[in-house]
Amino acid sequence: MGFDSLNAQGCELFGGIIGRSPAIARVFEAISKVADTDSTVLISGESGTGKELVARAIHQMSSRCKGPLIPVNCGAIPAELLESELFGHVKGAFTGAISNRQGRFELAQTGSIFLDEIGDMPSMLQVKLLRVLQERKFEPVGGMKAIPADVRIIAASNKDLEEGVKDKTFREDLFYRLNVIPIHIPALRERKSDIPFLVEHFAGRFNSEKKRSVKFDNPEVIDLFLRYDWPGNVRELENLVERLVVFCGDGQVELKDLPPKIFERVELAQSSLGAQGRFGFATHAIAQLDAGALDMGDGILFPRFVLPDNGVDLREVINTFENDILLQALSRTRGNKNKASELLKMNRTTLVEKLKKKNLQFEV
Repeated sequence: MGFDSLNAQGCELFGGIIGRSPAIARVFEAISKVADTDSTVLISGESGTGKELVARAIHQMSSRCKGPLIPVNCGAIPAELLESELFGHVKGAFTGAISNRQGRFELAQTGSIFLDEIGDMPSMLQVKLLRVLQERKFEPVGGMKAIPADVRIIAASNKDLEEGVKDKTFREDLFYRLNVIPIHIPALRERKSDIPFLVEHFAGRFNSEKKRSVKFDNPEVIDLFLRYDWPGNVRELENLVERLVVFCGDGQVELKDLPPKIFERVELAQSSLGAQGRFGFATHAIAQLDAGALDMGDGILFPRFVLPDNGVDLREVINTFENDILLQALSRTRGNKNKASELLKMNRTTLVEKLKKKNLQFEV
């Protein structure tokens, strides 16, 4: 199944990866091009971005899809056990080795092995993995006979392996052997236009699983999600949606239901630009009234901006405010530029030019 046909089916693409933004579309395109090549792939990206989902998508779209995909978290297995986990061992190889044991490479024969957090692999094992990549065979711990490795290797790291090469914690020759096909997964803050679709998907799943009927239709909630930087990426968003479904039970999710840290990080980001965040006013209604409000016409009252003692960069504040309004309009119209331009009372061409100039790239 190719990328175009998958894309035509909607948001859920390539084994459960959700998104329509240009940033994630580039990942989908890369997956579709490399999946059936059998080349070694190195996936990079922050924790929680979905590296294992990408590995599974590559495997499922490859000619090895009938074979197993065996995952190994190199950072979660103690260094003294990792060699045996990867390559297996023979009876008597060490104390406690009472029988032969297959390793993950042998279990992955005819399929793929996913080496997650490979940047945490000890130096000694890096040498042995390099040999597997070079010679396409491996030896169990304590064994004398090499076993052919009919396995595709897909590796992933949330660390910068090139920096690891520079500081001598990761072998340069292994890096280049692994980095045949690099795929970088963008952080969620770099693909924010996907957030409404991710929320919709997770809400549907958790409502079904937990027999709830929680809705995430409040524009203010979605706007806040778009302003938050999501340090835990998609995993953090998924966990939050699950928590809200459990605690809210029924009805609409409101701002008061969200954890305080989201407001705090959004306000901190705004204050770093010398601006007072809109949601800071939303969470401090009394201060909002005390500060006064500006009459924007048509009965619209907007919280008054309080100039900090150290001043602001006026152009930056105005640009930040304009970006926020543009993203809100696109969020409420699900990316429909015609409807967004109507909300903003501007020509569609002007809106498109602004988005291009600001590189907001809100696409669906």
